[in-house]
Amino acid sequence: SYKLPGVDIFVCTADPTVEPPTLVINTVLSAMSLNHPTEKLSVYLSDDGGSQLTFYALLEASRFSKLWIPFCKKFNVEPRSPDAYFTHNFDLHEHTADAQQRLFIKEQYEDMIKRIEAAINKDSVPEELKNQHKGFSEWDSNVTKQNHQPIVQIIIDGRDTNAVDSDGCRLPTLVYMAREKRPDCLHHFKAGAMNALIRVSSEISNSAIILNLDCDMYANNADSIKEALCFFMDEERGHQIAFVQHPQKYNNITKNDLYGNSSPVLNKVELPGVGGYGSALYCGTGCFHRRTSLCGTKYSEEHKGLWNSETRKDDNRTVHELEEASKVLASCGFEKGTQWGKEMGLIYGCPVEDVVTGLAIQCRGWKSVYYNPDNTAFIGVAPPTLDIALVQFTRWSDGMFQIFLSKYCPFIYGHNKIKLGAQMGYCVYLLWAPSSLPLLYYAIALPFSLFQGIPLFPDIQSRWFIPFAYVFVSKNIYSLAEALIFGSTFKAWWNLQRMWVHRRTTSFFFAFIDCIVRQLGLSQTTFTLTAKVVTDDVSKMYQQEIMDFGSTSTIFTVISTLAMLNLFSLIGVVVKVFMGGLECKDMEKLVSQVVLCGLMVTVNGRVYEALFVRKDKGSMPGSVMFKSIVLASLVCLIPL
Repeated sequence: SYKLPGVDIFVCTADPTVEPPTLVINTVLSAMSLNHPTEKLSVYLSDDGGSQLTFYALLEASRFSKLWIPFCKKFNVEPRSPDAYFTHNFDLHEHTADAQQRLFIKEQYEDMIKRIEAAINKDSVPEELKNQHKGFSEWDSNVTKQNHQPIVQIIIDGRDTNAVDSDGCRLPTLVYMAREKRPDCLHHFKAGAMNALIRVSSEISNSAIILNLDCDMYANNADSIKEALCFFMDEERGHQIAFVQHPQKYNNITKNDLYGNSSPVLNKVELPGVGGYGSALYCGTGCFHRRTSLCGTKYSEEHKGLWNSETRKDDNRTVHELEEASKVLASCGFEKGTQWGKEMGLIYGCPVEDVVTGLAIQCRGWKSVYYNPDNTAFIGVAPPTLDIALVQFTRWSDGMFQIFLSKYCPFIYGHNKIKLGAQMGYCVYLLWAPSSLPLLYYAIALPFSLFQGIPLFPDIQSRWFIPFAYVFVSKNIYSLAEALIFGSTFKAWWNLQRMWVHRRTTSFFFAFIDCIVRQLGLSQTTFTLTAKVVTDDVSKMYQQEIMDFGSTSTIFTVISTLAMLNLFSLIGVVVKVFMGGLECKDMEKLVSQVVLCGLMVTVNGRVYEALFVRKDKGSMPGSVMFKSIVLASLVCLIPL
């Protein structure tokens, strides 16, 4: 182990109501129990919510880790998240000694969760518990989420030979950080939290490798650190690697992937393709970084074989002295007049700070790797409602289009720095937002022209019809074949087609408008957290693959209006044919539009069901139905 570099693991959370502490500590415990020498492993939790409930949960997790880590090592447990393990891998009918030990650990875990949930329900930590750790003194009546001093607490000091688990083995370092927040200071969302973690960890452990995880993305493969280090420590090309990115995979994907979250073609074809140019995208979680590259260092051949020199800081400062020194690095004023957020750390000013940071690192000469092992390294939680899924894509597409319009546009910033194929690979995603415009045209102009009897495509008997038919048929056959080859079902592929229609006509379009407005200086960058928990009713609908439309969101008004517009047009044509108002010659000119409009109606079958058939909580609200019918009717009645 003396040759292995140290690893600092960053876990970020921002709101204990949206990201429950019980979820967060499962990720932390899974990270603490990864197979790596514990004296070279440190786990840092950034709590942008500044919540003493999260701190209390982490304190409980540190105690439970004394049982959980040796248990994982003894039984080679996977996944390393206690909740995931006991939910999917526990057999109550075994009566062996090993089974009894598993039952004991399970009971200890459940007791810990009950104590944490009791504190959450009371919205406070009992006084007798507060007296057990000095860290609670940081919270007083003046501390709020957006206004508090920097808080750094070293809960487990990995240097302490007395900090051991139940088997007498050393525990990894565990640190809680809530960077300073003040109402008059920009905090730069997740990018600011990550940069504070980089600085604080450099003061405490200063490991050469950094792994960052979202708070809902637990470690599934116990050897994920070892596998990533194989890239960094490769004798020929390891010194060129800045980061190793794992795919985002989820533990709650339904059989037919209702909301198109699993993206097997994206994970197995597209992202590895970009990675083939040495320019894998940094996706914000499940990523191993070389600390020096993340801190703004340009690539140099001199980085070869520097692992032994980039070791843990060996100083004699006390825990208190380290905490006080770290607080300075986590303060609001520390970054003023520095290159943090510009040339150092994660880049500020963009909702997708991860993608633009990865691009900047590659333009400094570094290479990156996309690694998708059979044994998935990290597993998260996919959005279980349509509203959450579309809001997430709005944020992503907004941020990526913002990159394209900025100085970081790959064709400009990456010119002569990364390969042309990599530049084009980036832009496939950076141009998600404007890709909404052609589909919106089809979704509006096509049914409108059909309703008015105006042909948009060549007559089916014309040879000019062949190119249109060829592109349409070949594209969809290729897409379906690709999906089936990489493990999707036909129904999952169809669900994904529906989701792409919904994404492009809502998420991408709203992102396009927001980005243009921001470029004109009429608004500022915002950040929306993705909810990690939902009610039991919503979860049950999701598992049964019933789409949830139970919101008055503008997104659903747009979806239902476009669905109604296509339905009215199709019905209008059918009525004209049966009433004799459309001659055979005219109908031949409209066949292409009828087919495409019919496909749009078929894709929106779930929408019509939610509008007119369903009566459950996931049905479309009456106000949305009324607005969509009125708007679609007005479009159809526009005179020419």
